[in-house]
Amino acid sequence: MSLPFTTSVGKPILVFGGTGHYGRNIVRCLLDRGGHVRVLSRNAAGARSVLGAQPEVIEGDITSRSKVISVLDGTRAIVIAISAFTWKAIRRRTEIERDSVLRILEEADRKGVARIVCLSGYDVREDFAERLGVMAIAKPMLDVQAALTESRLNWTVLGCSPSMEMFFAMIRGSKMIVPGGGPPALPSISPIDVGKIAAQAVLRDDIRGRRIRLPGPEALSFPEAARRISAVWNREIHFHRFPVTPLKIASVLTRPFNPFLMYLAMAIKMLNNFPEELAAQVPTDHQLLLETFDFTPTTLEVEARRRMGKSE
Repeated sequence: MSLPFTTSVGKPILVFGGTGHYGRNIVRCLLDRGGHVRVLSRNAAGARSVLGAQPEVIEGDITSRSKVISVLDGTRAIVIAISAFTWKAIRRRTEIERDSVLRILEEADRKGVARIVCLSGYDVREDFAERLGVMAIAKPMLDVQAALTESRLNWTVLGCSPSMEMFFAMIRGSKMIVPGGGPPALPSISPIDVGKIAAQAVLRDDIRGRRIRLPGPEALSFPEAARRISAVWNREIHFHRFPVTPLKIASVLTRPFNPFLMYLAMAIKMLNNFPEELAAQVPTDHQLLLETFDFTPTTLEVEARRRMGKSE
């Protein structure tokens, strides 16, 4: 496939969230293409241990306007792949995922940054979030998308389906333990594929102003995923549905001290209520990815084989 990449390779591409689950794969794929990659990290030494010596690592906090202005100097394009969904960062989630990103967009516009790619939720719907009572999760993404739509920036939003990591993270010994059991079908994607797609997207000039969903080859239920992984690993992985009521109670009790469990309960609620019509569109959405980007999709079986050493 012949892709219309930009050619000004001297200036760096800046990756926010470059040490994260998706971000580190984006950085590696950009480096593989011979690009100059810049990463902002609160811990430069830790970032280099994850990413190696090749990318330019600048130490600083994304919430600092002066640091954002500084790190944007000379940047030709930006990938935003940040997430505050950790025990420590969750209290600052709005500050990190909304306020800081809006500030990045404002300064990028001021400095004339040529291209912006932003990773987001698979399909962020205000009515769906309100109905489930999970607007606290959706609001930062909705606000960022609204700001992009109203801006003059050359932007693309990549709506990432849940990482295939979720299937493996729920395996304990011979059991896949899933809170709520999951939906009848759910799209997922390998973080490696996200890296390849995002690295191409930020180098493209022809997909501006688009929101593109990123699913893997097919939507799967958790029981089906357990069966497929069992076949690859040659050992039985038994699916178990875990009731979510204890988590809901714990999220209420711990909310005054740390809201992490509250957000986790919301995420699980969204997962178990994934819209069936979106799952049905996965083949069409995946075909669009194959027509738009140059990559060989990673199946669950390929991902399971890659993780075989970690499964013991």
